[in-house]
Amino acid sequence: MSDSSTEQVKKFVFTSGKNSEEILEIFIPELVQASYSFYTWPSATVLAWFLWENRGELQGKKLLELGAGTALPGILAAKCGAIVTLSDSATLPKSIAHTKRSCHLNNLALNEQIKVIGLTWGLFLSNLDSIGPLDLILGSDCFFEPANFEDIIVTVAYLIEKNPGSKFICTYQERSSDWSIEHLLEKWNFTCKIHNIGTLGAQSGIDIHEFIGGHSIHLLEITQKS
Repeated sequence: MSDSSTEQVKKFVFTSGKNSEEILEIFIPELVQASYSFYTWPSATVLAWFLWENRGELQGKKLLELGAGTALPGILAAKCGAIVTLSDSATLPKSIAHTKRSCHLNNLALNEQIKVIGLTWGLFLSNLDSIGPLDLILGSDCFFEPANFEDIIVTVAYLIEKNPGSKFICTYQERSSDWSIEHLLEKWNFTCKIHNIGTLGAQSGIDIHEFIGGHSIHLLEITQKS
């Protein structure tokens, strides 16, 4: 783990209305000048707000977050009653340790309230089968390196095939118009619904664009074609 002196803890506050009738605070550790898995990207904030506004559907749902990093969406889901497994690449032990640190800061007991595992996209190791039943797979900004796109889709396809009726909800930041997963979704028999994120947080007096800045962020709901 990197020197703890470089750690900063960021507080994210989710409310149910402008009068803050219901409030959830989540504390996320970030490492200054570290790699991307130690920082909470805007895509994660967008996904977390989407989950918060649909929190009534999370209670008791079995959920896996891919490439969790600081794990804001997965931790929020756990706080809203989901049964959550967080994952990051098995080849990145420091990232996995940082994910566990996020759980600790939010008083989530490992292996009781939440699990953290190593899961490398495109590698079908035994822990992929040990995750158990899933209702929902999450990913925020996993589509960062084009070389990894198909490994992510293959992993999701395997998990959804094992869990009929489950779906993959992901956010990603558009960094190049040449980068697309459309052909991969077709290849692996997926259909995709694009959610409008423009009004996320509006009922709570939040302007989601303050989190996004000038970036183009998309929220996709991916399911297997019937």
